[in-house]
Amino acid sequence: MSNSKAGACAPTPRRNGLSWSIRCLLLGLAPLAVQAQQASDAPAAASTAPSVANAINLNRITVTAQKREQQVADVPISISAYSNDFMQRFGISDVETLSRYVPGVQVQVQSPNNPGIAVRGITTDDGAATAATRVSIFQDGVDISRSRGSMVALFDMDRVEVLRGPQGTLFGRGAESGAISLIQNKAQAGNAGGFQAEFGNFSSRKLTGYLNTPISDNVYARVAVHHAHHDGYIENLSGGRLSGEDTNAIRASLHFNVGSGSGVDLIANYQRDAPPGTDFRSATVPNRHGSTDVYGAADLDHGDELGLRRKVYGLTAIGDFALSDDWRLSSTTGLRKFNSLEKFDADGSQVNMLNFAEHSKSHQLSQELRLNYDAGGNFTGFFGANYFYENGSQGVPFGTDERSLLLQLLALAPTLDGLSDSTRQLIALLGPPPPLLDANNMPNQPYSAIPLLGVPLNTDEREGYTNYGRSRSYEMFADGTWHLNDRFDLTGGLRVTREEQAAGYQVSNASPASGIGSTLALFGAGFNGITGPNNLFVPTNGRLSNNSSSTSVVGRLIGSFHVNDSTNSYLSVSRGRRPNVLAFNVNAAGNGYDKVVLPAETIMSYELGLKGEANGGRFAYDLSAFYYDYNNFQSQAFQGGRLLQLNAGRASVPGFEASLQQAFSDRFSGFVNYSYLRARFADKDNQGREQAYAGNHLRLAPDHTLAVGVQWNQPLANGRNLYVRPSYTWRSRIYFEDDNNPAYAQPAYGLLNLRAGVTFDKGRWDLAVWGANLLDKKYLMDAGNVGENFNLGTYIPGAPRTFGISISGKF
Repeated sequence: MSNSKAGACAPTPRRNGLSWSIRCLLLGLAPLAVQAQQASDAPAAASTAPSVANAINLNRITVTAQKREQQVADVPISISAYSNDFMQRFGISDVETLSRYVPGVQVQVQSPNNPGIAVRGITTDDGAATAATRVSIFQDGVDISRSRGSMVALFDMDRVEVLRGPQGTLFGRGAESGAISLIQNKAQAGNAGGFQAEFGNFSSRKLTGYLNTPISDNVYARVAVHHAHHDGYIENLSGGRLSGEDTNAIRASLHFNVGSGSGVDLIANYQRDAPPGTDFRSATVPNRHGSTDVYGAADLDHGDELGLRRKVYGLTAIGDFALSDDWRLSSTTGLRKFNSLEKFDADGSQVNMLNFAEHSKSHQLSQELRLNYDAGGNFTGFFGANYFYENGSQGVPFGTDERSLLLQLLALAPTLDGLSDSTRQLIALLGPPPPLLDANNMPNQPYSAIPLLGVPLNTDEREGYTNYGRSRSYEMFADGTWHLNDRFDLTGGLRVTREEQAAGYQVSNASPASGIGSTLALFGAGFNGITGPNNLFVPTNGRLSNNSSSTSVVGRLIGSFHVNDSTNSYLSVSRGRRPNVLAFNVNAAGNGYDKVVLPAETIMSYELGLKGEANGGRFAYDLSAFYYDYNNFQSQAFQGGRLLQLNAGRASVPGFEASLQQAFSDRFSGFVNYSYLRARFADKDNQGREQAYAGNHLRLAPDHTLAVGVQWNQPLANGRNLYVRPSYTWRSRIYFEDDNNPAYAQPAYGLLNLRAGVTFDKGRWDLAVWGANLLDKKYLMDAGNVGENFNLGTYIPGAPRTFGISISGKF
């Protein structure tokens, strides 16, 4: 359930927790990432100044994005890869932090249950059980894209690969605009272990560790653990703190050698999250101290009851078998489930008006079989099949004290359409509404019954809705590269998908009945077209159902030209697709629902790229220019007083990304990373009609992002090394809503970070100090949210200045 746009007639949830029917050149720190990669392979390297190649050449990391091992520079797509050592050295243990080092990617995490991920301006954040993603997240080859279960801790990782542009051919359904592939460390031969401990302000602590050991000559075992906690950044005057962290995770893996060049990995993952509530802050309703400063103390009612309880389970089996010198068979089996309950205060105040929760759960099964061919000749490729099944639900309970809600609805009434004449006459008789707060800035509750009518107001009115989703897909895919000559390669691929989708939606009558809802029903029309005994949701009189099936094809065609041994260029055309969306919209009469099947979103992407090195390996560059032609954009808009799930039409996204890295000496290097996006809704749709959001920015899509940083190393005596790593990241204006309401935007801002320390014993030990947002810049993570639909838009502040110390070791 995403709290971004939950509104008065929300059949399906959306952003922040309500998925919701009411609702820079930045390739980043590449010099450091490479040194970290080299340190992982040879610990002694960390005790000396890095060589030029090690200092700047991120492209030498081996990746498997194209289902075979390649160097990044040889992959003719936009890809950024980050090693385990890189993430450890920069304190990266989640996707949100990592995204600041990835060009063209924005990740906003209101809570582990409620992420928003944007790749090249295309955002996925819908938590409804019926909604497919636009950006896929994979964990060891298993699709974990369902929004409420996709945010997992990054610990004891091998690497993370981030692919930008449509990746349906390689990664399947949901990779419409990109894919994030998380590759965890597996059990391996030999004894090894390590740990990292970090402590900082806000009582923060982060502890990770791993142990790897052989059980026999052909069986190896590995266990890794992760614990992260910090007190919430914000004091809540109604009790507790907000926007904190509390995550515990464990992973166990086994590797079995089953023959020459063949093996099987079993990986079990478990994660539990229990952070306090998200800091939804009202700038309209002052707290009990009379302040509307969104960066000051919060005052959210229900205090310590707010927050998340989430459990995520995963079991993966990966088999890799050598069938012959030329053929290999790969099998990936995934079982996964999650169960989450999040409670939040959608009005962001001490008044009991809009208290929501979201109970999401899902279980899934997937199986992929793939045959890879490589005979060392002019052709390499693969083909295979994939099966995916998922069944989930999202329940959205709502609670309110109708004595307070009535005052807000009366204040909101003049701005609403869809009210009957009799309802307007009743409101006019009541006169100007009393204030929401009394003289002490506490809830004002002048009415125990609806004036003039005497209908009792319910002090604990509860209602809600649940959506259900079940999907099943069958896929066939093939992809190959032809080496036409020493300089030119041609890559092509197709994926055919057959999808079967089923959706359900149910709203029950509030019990006990709502005094406000019953009164509005009596007068013939409610707010936003809603009638019935509920305040927000029209009862469905049982579960509604909707079904859809479709067959689709996505593909790619890439020409790659090797200018010389150190320079590679490519030109690509690819098609991305997001499956149909099944929805239920309140009909115009306000007394029932219309079933809606929105057509699949599609992207045609055109990209030109250039990667290479110069100046003897001292200068590295990665440049790409692209254009997205986006059709059938699925969004929400108010029409006739109702918030509807609809086809918002066309959008276009031209853009440019670049990463420039320079080694000034063996001890000093730097980078400048930049990304440009012009993500806009088109003026007219495919039929020539003007669109509702014509010319608007897509949400979470800044036009410009920039990152600059340097690394300085100084060798010391006795195998020690001093390092300093400052970086600065900057983003231009960000709109948080597709309607581009200027009240819900974040102006341009930048963050300064620093990590400095000393390594000992040839890199075996590392002692560091770190700081993030050192200038204590105040900025917004999000704005608008559910409360916007009640003239109570909320704001979520970003993290303040944090700092601490870290120690890590290997044995």
